[in-house]
Amino acid sequence: MEFNARTCASAVMRVACERVSAIGRRLRSALAIASAVCAIAPLAACTRPEQGPRPGEAAELGIGSGATRANVYASIRMKTALGEKLFFDPSLSGSGKLACASCHSPAHAFGPPNALSVQLGGTDLRQPGYRAVPTLMYSQWVPAFSEHYHDSDDEGDESADAGPTGGLTWDGRVDTHRAQAAVPLLSPFEMGSTPARVAAAVRAAPYAETFRAAFGARVLDDDHATFDAVLDALAVFEEKPSVFSPYTSKYDAYLAGRAALSEAELRGLQLFNDERKGNCASCHPSQRAKDGSPPLFTDFGLIALGVPRNRALAANRDPRFFDLGACGPWRTDLSGRDEFCGLFRTPTLRNVATRQTFFHNGIYRSLEEVLRFYAERDTHPERFYPVVSGRVGKFDDLPKRYWANINTEPPFDRQRGGKAALDEREIRDVIAFLRTLTDGYEATPAE
Repeated sequence: MEFNARTCASAVMRVACERVSAIGRRLRSALAIASAVCAIAPLAACTRPEQGPRPGEAAELGIGSGATRANVYASIRMKTALGEKLFFDPSLSGSGKLACASCHSPAHAFGPPNALSVQLGGTDLRQPGYRAVPTLMYSQWVPAFSEHYHDSDDEGDESADAGPTGGLTWDGRVDTHRAQAAVPLLSPFEMGSTPARVAAAVRAAPYAETFRAAFGARVLDDDHATFDAVLDALAVFEEKPSVFSPYTSKYDAYLAGRAALSEAELRGLQLFNDERKGNCASCHPSQRAKDGSPPLFTDFGLIALGVPRNRALAANRDPRFFDLGACGPWRTDLSGRDEFCGLFRTPTLRNVATRQTFFHNGIYRSLEEVLRFYAERDTHPERFYPVVSGRVGKFDDLPKRYWANINTEPPFDRQRGGKAALDEREIRDVIAFLRTLTDGYEATPAE
């Protein structure tokens, strides 16, 4: 059982779980062990002696080093509640009409609420974005970006170099929820705000006094201090496990022995794992980690898939524009590093069936389209790329000089005209399995 608020019986235990989550991305193996204890042991087994936060934790949470555990819990509860109010507050935006929740809809696993490839924003709500909105769920487990990532020994093979991995955006350029929250707030084509505008909105908000209580009586006196506190509160809220990492899907129940998969779902799982068929699990692991923690259905890696150019995007009307992912244009520290061009971070597949737009550029609208692309990209490229004078313009959204970066492992190892990796029935079965990854599962009497 996952160590989160849903597994903890009492209010005190729930706060303890949330407290650990807020600081615990670096302690994932410890959380996995604690989950089992929480499931079977009394409350005392899941608490530590009455004391303040350990060195480093207090600074990370903005709490004085002499704070007691009770102070820590109270502060986290207050900041979580504030973060939730901020998340749903449109007054923080330049238009006054766009909240974080407008694009990260709770009803859609904190992903886009519609089938638009990109969302509209800016001060006039008419500025198109450049990339599809990712889910915020399970993002607290994403590691910081590394060019050469190694699993911890209890999660995987520590000796294996997984290559470029991690980061909270499609291009992996920010590593914390605090930094991630600043991106849409300040982007001219997203919320289109400024620190001064955000601070003014908080001062005028009905939660202003609570904000002072959480961050200090003078915090609202300074725009930048207020903006920093807003980022902190949003970060704490976005790491609330009962909301953002609940692990309540049918597949979680199946792994725990509390649910059975249908024949189609089992066939889909087998195809998902089969290295010569879907081979999905090579980037979206479906088994528990070595430490017993539930699968996140992503290896967090950055990869180039050769996804077709989405000509519906306003930015792509310029034939000279290319979104190169990790090597630009918004990420700049890897600019000029050809080996990173065309790479985008692998998203979690948890709750993927709730989405209506897929891949970084939102090119596809259904899981059927996505799986056909995976199964037939190389056997029938004419179905995905433009054909001019009988020639297929393959990999049309990546300059040819970067084509060596494009993944050619199964199912992308087939020849044109050959047999597709998956047929239509198999695609339906894989989708049946993917639907079991949606949180909020409740067993029916028939099951």
